[in-house]
Amino acid sequence: IQRKFSSSPYEVYFPRNSTMEWQPHSPNCDVCLTSCRGIKRKKQLPNLQLAKRLKIIAERARKNRCGKNQGKLNNKNLMKKITNCKKIHLSTKLLAVDYPVDFIKAISCQICEHILSDPVETTCRHLFCRTCILKCLKVMGSYCPSCLYPCFPTDLVTPVRSFLNILDSLTLRCPVKECDKEILLGKYGQHLSSHKEMEGKEIYTHINKGGRPRQHLLSLTRRAQKHRLRELKLQVKTFAEKEEGGDIKAVCMTLFLLALRAKNEHRQADELEAIMQGRGSGLHPAVCLAIRVNTFLSCSQYHKMYRTVKAVTGRQIFQPLHALRTAEKALLPGYHPFEWKPPLKNVSANTEVGIIDGLSGLPHSVDDYPIDTIAKRFRYDAALVSTLMDMEEDILEGMKAHDLDDYLNGPFTVVVKESCDGMGDVSEKHGCGPAVPEKAVRFSFTVMTITITHGNANVRIFEEVKPNSELCCKPLCLMLADESDHETLTAILSPLIAEREAMKNSVLLLEMGGILRTFKFIFRGTGYDEKLVREVEGLEASGSTYICTLCDATRLEA
Repeated sequence: IQRKFSSSPYEVYFPRNSTMEWQPHSPNCDVCLTSCRGIKRKKQLPNLQLAKRLKIIAERARKNRCGKNQGKLNNKNLMKKITNCKKIHLSTKLLAVDYPVDFIKAISCQICEHILSDPVETTCRHLFCRTCILKCLKVMGSYCPSCLYPCFPTDLVTPVRSFLNILDSLTLRCPVKECDKEILLGKYGQHLSSHKEMEGKEIYTHINKGGRPRQHLLSLTRRAQKHRLRELKLQVKTFAEKEEGGDIKAVCMTLFLLALRAKNEHRQADELEAIMQGRGSGLHPAVCLAIRVNTFLSCSQYHKMYRTVKAVTGRQIFQPLHALRTAEKALLPGYHPFEWKPPLKNVSANTEVGIIDGLSGLPHSVDDYPIDTIAKRFRYDAALVSTLMDMEEDILEGMKAHDLDDYLNGPFTVVVKESCDGMGDVSEKHGCGPAVPEKAVRFSFTVMTITITHGNANVRIFEEVKPNSELCCKPLCLMLADESDHETLTAILSPLIAEREAMKNSVLLLEMGGILRTFKFIFRGTGYDEKLVREVEGLEASGSTYICTLCDATRLEA
């Protein structure tokens, strides 16, 4: 580092990373006695002109000293102009107590002579305001303004804590008019901000100079609201474009959120925050679907409830029916991909099969018997896959409960109970639809047990606790028909029976929990009541002498 100092005629070197080797002080010191070299010592003259010459030399020395003092003064004024901190830093005249002069000098900046603001200490132990010293170092050069010792911005450190405590405990008079309070320097900023808040309120307080009373903002028309908030809107727009990439909506919603939180309106603030994050305050469509199913509401009943709640609360808590139908697609058959090995005979390999018409592929009459009915069904294999995916959690939990690794791929053996029964009278009150039977029949199935072959043993990992519950009974086919109408029943259920027979000889490959697993199915037709069994088996009705549906025993023999 080379710095040329005004007090020395040549350059003085101060090494940064090594210790300076100081020489003992002597009359020949290169630093502090350079001024001696400027005046050559003369021998005492014997003649009379001695007094005159001494007078001339003294006058020259006085002029030199005055020039130096004037230079120092000019230098100090220049530094004050550089810092230009009169409006930022506090003058020592604001001190409420008449402190000693030396104490005031100790707590004031060596550059601007104001009370120290964010004080820093140099290597040579002089104190300055942080902004003042940084500006001076940038403009004047890297040396201390007080003693010209080399100084860099990286050398600046915060003074000791005890000194800062003394500084914060100084008592000041508030410079604001009509405020005679005495405040500590540490709390001065907080006190001044309270004045600014009051000024802001006074600026925006509307002075009604007679005439019609001023209406509340929310009671105005949209046009009047725009007119009143025009200036604020422009300010917000300017801020949004500068800071938030032009997102005015986000700025306004954040302001509203902060205002609500400030008044402890946390519930309303949470709802607003949910809307801002795109979650909304309403329920998820899948939750709404679960509510509709578990409370046995029809679509029209649910829609009526949805409209009522929305009208009363003004918010969309429940989701509309179309959102429920979209959510339902993930739960209905035809959503999950699967494969059969070998492929099922006479069954399409397409897995994206949802609700299909129960009469598809059938002629309009069977054996000259007209089919006047409506039927809807799922494909048997797609319905079984959907049920297994619903039970994924139960299957994996069952494997863990028996200390089996959840990555086992099977084979799993699934026992399925089939059921078919009439649903009684389903006639319309004021019917104007097609002429169809006023009775309905439902064909359904229930997964009873699931076992896995592990080593030489079969481990039962799932068993239905309530096999007669409607929650585990999965509908496969619904038709408007009389269960006594044997021909219609046979015509509609024959595709289901064909699919079931094909599945008995194949293995299902289904990805569950990220692993491809194999499933085999065993079907049990134990869900039919006696009336349907007699009908299907061609037996006489229940009042017959032949009492048993399995053998030829009569009432008398039984």
